[in-house]
Amino acid sequence: MTDLSRFSINQMTVKQLSLPELVDACRESGIGNVGLWREPVQSYGVEETAKLVRDAGLTVTTLCRGGFFTAIDSDERAAALDDNRRAVDEAATLGTDTLVLVSGGLPAGSKDLHGARERIADALSVLGPYAEEHGVKLAIEPLHPMYASDRCVVSTLTQALDLAERFPAQQVGVTVDTYHIWWDDNAPAQIARAGDGGRIHTFQLADWTTPLPEGVLNGRGQIGDGSIDMREWQRYVEAAGYTGAIEVELFNDALWARDGREVLAETAERFVAHTL
Repeated sequence: MTDLSRFSINQMTVKQLSLPELVDACRESGIGNVGLWREPVQSYGVEETAKLVRDAGLTVTTLCRGGFFTAIDSDERAAALDDNRRAVDEAATLGTDTLVLVSGGLPAGSKDLHGARERIADALSVLGPYAEEHGVKLAIEPLHPMYASDRCVVSTLTQALDLAERFPAQQVGVTVDTYHIWWDDNAPAQIARAGDGGRIHTFQLADWTTPLPEGVLNGRGQIGDGSIDMREWQRYVEAAGYTGAIEVELFNDALWARDGREVLAETAERFVAHTL
């Protein structure tokens, strides 16, 4: 393998590895960046995780995930804000400046996409200043439209930027994830728009392979196995001024059934083979 300085392994890609196992495998492989997820971090302990990665010399590129802002019930919305404040606190403790947001789907019985998106904006107006105070940026991740009903009513970079641009760039920007935007002819122009505003807060890779599995969530393909030209999308984000880490984030049952160290090594090799 050649230069892995910009490669970041998202923890979900090798979720079969415990945090100590992941840290050891990264250290042995010369991988210096990881993207972490809240649930395994909380299970291991936030302070303990921060010490573990710090002692290993690893950089935490992102924390996933905050969000789920679209509830109508006031108590549920207050609980979501509290949970997201905790997520910001966790990100700051882990030493990452980026909290990825999955904004939430339609509440049960609702068909009001516009109203759901406005509730996201209401939440960001509270969380943006809180995150900035803690040195953390919020990165709205648009998800493929197949997730709009149950996971994320923000389906395009256009929609994500329309929300983000209501707030300062140091508070709210976007996640550019190939898996979710590769189909959208408007996405390249929106990447340029995000770059002009300093709002590309993280860049993630996953490939599109079919057929999708039942439930579709765990269908993110290993890079190089599907339909997406990773180099093309890297050119777009770099032309927009992005120079940060590039995460590979895969939800894939077949990968999770394999040896995690083997998957980590394969993913690093694919990164080298399919990026500039």
